[in-house]
Amino acid sequence: MTAGKDYRQGTATLARVFAEQGHWEKAAEIYRNLLRHDPQREDLKRALAEAETGMRAAARTSSQELESLFREWIDLLLQYDRLQKLRRLKTRL
Repeated sequence: MTAGKDYRQGTATLARVFAEQGHWEKAAEIYRNLLRHDPQREDLKRALAEAETGMRAAARTSSQELESLFREWIDLLLQYDRLQKLRRLKTRL
């Protein structure tokens, strides 16, 4: 593969490397392209299914992480609000 070439024109080996590194979308694109040229390859079909499963799992994880961060942000906002109220109360005393 030359430097200027699109990675989607890669090989099954490159797709496997992407998958091992957690780059599921890149791996899936390569597998889809390879299957367009050789639709009978069961190994590529299995690998594509695995990459698509990895993509879904990564999306769920991202969503869960985002929810956790959002909850933490709200807690910090509430704590900050309470701190501000205490500071105002302190100045009145």
